[in-house]
Amino acid sequence: MAITLKNIYKSFNSTIAVKDFSYNFKKSKITVLIGPSGCGKSSLLRLIVGLIKPDSGAIEINDRLLTDLNIQSFRKRIGYVIQDRGLFPHLTAKQNISLMAAYTGLSDYNILSKIEQLSHLTKFPSDGLQRFPAELSGGQKQRVSLMRALMLDAEFLLLDEPLGALDPLIRYDLQKDLKEIFGELKKTVVMVTHDLYEAVFFADEIVLIKDGSIIQSGTIDDLIQSPADPFVTRFVNAQRSEIITSRDN
Repeated sequence: MAITLKNIYKSFNSTIAVKDFSYNFKKSKITVLIGPSGCGKSSLLRLIVGLIKPDSGAIEINDRLLTDLNIQSFRKRIGYVIQDRGLFPHLTAKQNISLMAAYTGLSDYNILSKIEQLSHLTKFPSDGLQRFPAELSGGQKQRVSLMRALMLDAEFLLLDEPLGALDPLIRYDLQKDLKEIFGELKKTVVMVTHDLYEAVFFADEIVLIKDGSIIQSGTIDDLIQSPADPFVTRFVNAQRSEIITSRDN
């Protein structure tokens, strides 16, 4: 297994974010975490990347326990796309993309070569690299954020609502492009979304979460045909028409 969470518990003051969470994220597969707002999805990504610590439980990456001593080395192997993209407004797209690569000592030649490769991969226009975030469209900003996450050739890719707040047409195009990118790179991907259609479109496995715990994991057929809890049926039915439409397409 690529990433293993064992009995993870995390609270913020009196609010429980993650409760007794155990799961194996499989190597080179796309796992989508889905559930209502506040169910703990984003907290799980932050736990994996080491931005917050679990109150109890263990996180293993490639069978090695994540600790304070090795977290920095592990972070170089994880590309993380945060919910609001996190681009620095005073830096150009190129500077945002290359920031961490330059910090780790990658040569200018290798940085330029990698940016050219990623621009082609993500279909980002080369004339957009000198623009500032305010001069980019929502879809372009998201591509910049993705390129930055891929600059160090990370083994793992964590994406928190990567397509949220985008115009529907831009979102549709970016969904197709992202799926092609995932298929080409064969990364271990963990994606957070609240959109069941999006989960079905991307996922090798869907993990439905409620109140910080897994309610059910599996394919969409598993969730529809063999719901583990009445909540599963309610959640699926709330977005059922979108799933039917996606399958017809």
